[in-house]
Amino acid sequence: MIHTLRYQPIPAAFYEGRRDVLASHLPAGSLVIIHANDIYPTNADGTLPHHQNANLFYLTGIDQEETTLLMRVGENGAHEDILLLRETNERIVIWEGARLSQATATQLSGIADVRWNDGYNALLAELVPAAHELWVETDNHPRRYTYVQTRNERLNAALKASYPDVTLHSLYPILAEMRLVKQPEEIAQLREACRITGAGFTELLPHIRPGMGEWEIEAGLSANYLKRRARKFSFLPIIASGADTCVLHYISNHKEVAPGSLILCDIGAEYGGYAGDMTRTIPADGRFTPRQKEVYNAVLAVHRYAASIMRPGLLKSEYERLIRVFMAGQLVQLGLLTQEQVDAEAQNPLCVRRYYMHGTSHPLGLDVHDVGPADPTFAPGQVWTIEPGIYIAEEGIGVRIETDVLILEDGVEDLIPNAPLEAADIEAAMAARA
Repeated sequence: MIHTLRYQPIPAAFYEGRRDVLASHLPAGSLVIIHANDIYPTNADGTLPHHQNANLFYLTGIDQEETTLLMRVGENGAHEDILLLRETNERIVIWEGARLSQATATQLSGIADVRWNDGYNALLAELVPAAHELWVETDNHPRRYTYVQTRNERLNAALKASYPDVTLHSLYPILAEMRLVKQPEEIAQLREACRITGAGFTELLPHIRPGMGEWEIEAGLSANYLKRRARKFSFLPIIASGADTCVLHYISNHKEVAPGSLILCDIGAEYGGYAGDMTRTIPADGRFTPRQKEVYNAVLAVHRYAASIMRPGLLKSEYERLIRVFMAGQLVQLGLLTQEQVDAEAQNPLCVRRYYMHGTSHPLGLDVHDVGPADPTFAPGQVWTIEPGIYIAEEGIGVRIETDVLILEDGVEDLIPNAPLEAADIEAAMAARA
């Protein structure tokens, strides 16, 4: 393990292969420019922890601020790569610790030509006028919304201002398609992220009881993840109890858990840049009430149905439609919808949206809501969540069950088999209370 990393890195050959594939999609004479994410300020002299630009990491394995990848693409997919790094100086060594050396960056990325980033402008002046096409990083994820300009957006704007005759082409569609199907090295990292996610939750499960703060559950999970070499939660954890189990993105985690309530834990650990994403809904008292169990088992039935139909060749939109049809039957059995309401929309019962407002699955990888085409076809090597839920606000009951799966030639593999799924197994684990 490289001494600056908490995790076991993917071999450099993987990143070399990813750059080869990217270059094969670009015309000769292309110049690729991708920057690291910024370190964002908080207040006074504070900053948030650095979180790397996923596409830069996907192509280089470098998880460091102020890093730039440049690729010059020649004929038949040949390419020359240059990596620019922040140079370590005495102040950085004293206050922050040394940054990557050029030799270590080569070891991680497989890029032989590693330079310091103070030569960035001179290098652009040499490479941009000679390029036929300029390809840059843009974030076109359909769920992205932010008022904050990223480092790539800022430097792309500066590039356009300095070279107004140059057209900037987006790498997003190409990289989104590439990242949808995971390579074996990525699957290994995802397996570990998912193992940590499930193991950390399962270890904590017997210690959860009424009167605990939601924040205490969050703290216990954080400790269990960090000691297993996760860097952090892969997203802000949702520890929602009582009526807040019906709030899809509840993240304040500020209440004490009331007796008789449900606790919805939507959580994940990040390992080596890759995200786990799991949800379990558990009874605070260690046993579900009859109604809670009825709703839980309905969600579990939808979860199993979703796993049974997630097969290569099925279009994502058709998959979601089929699940809405199945979910409608469960909601009728629970007394939440009438058969007449469902029959009126038999082929696509949107009436389920009253109690099931979100989609069932999203791709998972370097990002929790990973990139991919708008309506992909399932294929082997893809990794998806399966996360149906039923939210009955008038009863204060919200249940979501989520796991991560790898699509195989003939089905799916659950990547979080170490976290209890059946209601009886959850109750048994909670009965072993310390």
